[in-house]
Amino acid sequence: MSPLPATDQRAWLTRPVESGSAAGFGVYLHVPFCHHRCGYCDFATAAVGDREPADVDALYDRYVTALTTDLARQVAAGRRAHVPAAVRGELDDAWPAVTSVFIGGGTPTLLGGARLTEVMAAVRRELDVVAQAEVTVECNPETASPELFDALVAAGVTRVSMGAQSFAPHVLRTLERGHTSDRPIEAAAQARAAGMAGVNLDLIFGTPGETDDDWRMTLERVLTAGVDHVSAYALTIHDNTAFGRAVSRGTMPDVDDDLQRDRFDVAREILGGGGFDHYEISNWALGPARHSRHNRLYWRHGDYLGIGVGAHAHQSGRRRWTTRSTDRYLATVAAGEDPVTGSEELTDQERAEERLMLGLRLRDGLHPGDLPPIDALALEEAMDAGLVETSCGRLRCTDDGWFLLDEAVGRLV
Repeated sequence: MSPLPATDQRAWLTRPVESGSAAGFGVYLHVPFCHHRCGYCDFATAAVGDREPADVDALYDRYVTALTTDLARQVAAGRRAHVPAAVRGELDDAWPAVTSVFIGGGTPTLLGGARLTEVMAAVRRELDVVAQAEVTVECNPETASPELFDALVAAGVTRVSMGAQSFAPHVLRTLERGHTSDRPIEAAAQARAAGMAGVNLDLIFGTPGETDDDWRMTLERVLTAGVDHVSAYALTIHDNTAFGRAVSRGTMPDVDDDLQRDRFDVAREILGGGGFDHYEISNWALGPARHSRHNRLYWRHGDYLGIGVGAHAHQSGRRRWTTRSTDRYLATVAAGEDPVTGSEELTDQERAEERLMLGLRLRDGLHPGDLPPIDALALEEAMDAGLVETSCGRLRCTDDGWFLLDEAVGRLV
């Protein structure tokens, strides 16, 4: 794979085939609230479990007002105002049609069906959402109910993503999860009964105290859960979390990379044997139609709006992010100010690294028309190392390269 001719050096950005502007356009809305902040969590969250119910209801109402106000202002401000002049030629003046919406958290379902319906109505009011858009809401099993799922389906939600994490009770206790081991399967059945088209279960592997048998049992339970998508992530312990502080004190063991690799291989074995397609490093689905379209947009280096506390947005090489403080977000939006606290404009070289890092997460890799220029010798060395391979012009990771993605991309760039 030789570098592109000099006249076409930016074709992978300006005329993409599957990536960038060709990947669709998404909207991410963040709801930070949780009953309790789990010890491993590094997300922008706000625990409300110890507050009075009336205060919590008022807080939720204020947040929905801020979220929908922020959305309306960002849309009104226009796309081109947030994009550097050097890449404005890649864009149209109008906002593109929305192909996916993702409401994440936190625990968005704490807001309840009526408030989430209001949020979705605002998205459709402000933007052109295509008829077949994927609309996902994250849900903790303990917040699930038939009434909630009925409301979500009526609001046009097509997919729920539930945090099961494990089906071993002692692992759930370590992870500080509030639900029983049976609750995710019950909640998945309730979602299906309401007519929810897609149901994902999130899992975490490599938790201290988890055994080989615990992980195998968890995966086998998933195969009986009636879900069509599974996301399985190796536990990551961040320094700024309760788990991170416990590791630094020596009261909790750090993660074991070799053990996590073994867990990864077991997931591939059991989920693959159950008919799940391993289409992305951490994601399995019952066929291409059940792939997460919103997450695929991220992996295809696409553009998306980010609304809410701690939300990130990406538009043609410009990234923006919002304050992680719920109080500051509410105050800033109420004052008519922009809650964005930072932004960065990536160089073409940085965008090339990001395109490779994201695109090679997918099993089918990158279309040749979406590849940035890669030095032929660097490609040859990465292939000789068994990290990447080519098929029909597409560049993709090998099985070993998938688990060593940082090294694979480092060699290519």
